[in-house]
Amino acid sequence: MIIVTRLDRTRFAVNPDLVERIHSSPDTTLHMVDGKVYVIEETLDAVIDLIVAYRARVLGAAHALTSQTGA
Repeated sequence: MIIVTRLDRTRFAVNPDLVERIHSSPDTTLHMVDGKVYVIEETLDAVIDLIVAYRARVLGAAHALTSQTGA
C-alpha cells in the first residue's frame, strides 16, 4: 500500500496494483481499475516514486523470504 493525501489533508492508503492511470492537470487524480477517482495533493512524480518504493519493498521482502526458506 502507498499512503497519499486528499485535498482536505486526510491521508489514506491505496493499493498501487489497482491504479489504472494517474493524471495531473493541475490536481493529481488517481483513476482506479474499479472506476473510483481520488484527487490528491501529491504530484504525479511523487506518486510514481511511492509506487517504485512500494514495489522495491515487495521485491525485497520476497527475496528475504526465499533466502530464509532456502528456495
